[in-house]
Amino acid sequence: MSGDGPSLVWFRDDLRLADNPALTAALERGRPIVAVYVLDEESPGIRPLGGAARWWLHGSLTSLADSLERLGGRLTLRRGPAEDAIRELAASVGADAVFWNRRYGQAEREVDTRIKSSLTAGGILARSFAGSLLFEPWTIQTGQGGTYSVFTPFWRACTAGPPPRAPFATPESFPGFSGPIASDQLERWELLPTRPDWAAGLRETWQPGEESAHRRLTTFLHESLARYGTERDEPAQTVTSRLSPHLRWGEISPFQIWHATEQARIGLTGTAQASATRFLTEVGWREFSYHVLFNSPRIATVNLRPEFDAFPWPKLDERVLEAWQHGRTGIALVDAGMRELWRTGSMHNRVRMVTASFLIKNLLIDWRLGEQWFWDTLVDADAASNPFGWQWVAGSGADAAPYFRVFNPELQAKKFDPHAVYIRQNVPEYGTDAYPAPIVDLGETRRAALAAYEQIKGMKDQAIAARAAGETAYGTAAEAHG
Repeated sequence: MSGDGPSLVWFRDDLRLADNPALTAALERGRPIVAVYVLDEESPGIRPLGGAARWWLHGSLTSLADSLERLGGRLTLRRGPAEDAIRELAASVGADAVFWNRRYGQAEREVDTRIKSSLTAGGILARSFAGSLLFEPWTIQTGQGGTYSVFTPFWRACTAGPPPRAPFATPESFPGFSGPIASDQLERWELLPTRPDWAAGLRETWQPGEESAHRRLTTFLHESLARYGTERDEPAQTVTSRLSPHLRWGEISPFQIWHATEQARIGLTGTAQASATRFLTEVGWREFSYHVLFNSPRIATVNLRPEFDAFPWPKLDERVLEAWQHGRTGIALVDAGMRELWRTGSMHNRVRMVTASFLIKNLLIDWRLGEQWFWDTLVDADAASNPFGWQWVAGSGADAAPYFRVFNPELQAKKFDPHAVYIRQNVPEYGTDAYPAPIVDLGETRRAALAAYEQIKGMKDQAIAARAAGETAYGTAAEAHG
């Protein structure tokens, strides 16, 4: 569509200028551009952000606004239902084209569909693009046209075809809209914690923004990629990429990561070459989690394996849950992970699995309560990866670890943190009289978890029938604990 009005670029989980297909399309149109971010926590089904994610969003929007201003543009902020905000803004500036990159949750897709229909009916061009995933979920199907529930064949199908497209170029200028535009003030959104200000550790650990994301990628590829495959499970080592929050907020794209890694692996051999493959496979797990979210949109609240609806969760002891949340269980690796999470908004992936397993299988607390805590405390809290990981550990999800696989945190510590370096970094009183005794016996609680699992084995058909009849009793974590 050719028109005289400006283009509106709607930023969402893609807070970057480089390799941004929606922005590229607007630039190619050659008209002034209105850049907008809408904080929508009101549309039906949209999950409000957790506290740590809100902190990151503030920093990322500040960085994006600065980048736009350096190129001659500006970032407009609106808060409220996206349908209202986008329609009103498009009308107020006379936009005749609106561009955005796709989202994959059901509620977000429904919002986008309604907006696209409304804009199109009003004679405004509305186009969406693939900017956040290497492979669109509907393009990866089994030979029978179904969806994959196991990672290995899924990733094999992804990588069997052409490689992901090359990243789009970084814009050298931005044709900003010169007319008046009403915009919220970011500070008025109160995304940053103040009473109390608990974000000191986040500020010490992270710097949100596109430039920081690329510095992290460069550092990882030059200093750690070759060792990633052999040392990535050791939480005291600094070999992981630390890119997950930058990916979650779209400050860097998976296409940029993919092609930079492929370039960095040239000349690598042996274990170093295998490390690069391992790292790209981890990018593939992110893709798989979104594949699952797209096809099972209630993944954060509903067991993917219906037999787990009947799991006999005991009555919740709030004191036990709080001990886990704040790293006071007396189990050193678990406490180290939970304190790292509280202080920095992140946790090493191996320790995430250990802490999740301990909550579910040693404390017999519903995985959904753990998922909710991580959603509130992770800077990389992701609508796909977070619940996917929790269901994987619980045994209730896609390609899940079997329920009888119970991570022993003491053995995990001996194997991956043998000198307790990571533990002492996060639990300074470890090894002293000030450190509490364990709140549970690992052996006894493991046996109790396996006994509970035995009660639901073989109940899949019955559970499917119950769901079909609308009798599912475990729709949310609150319901699960009575």
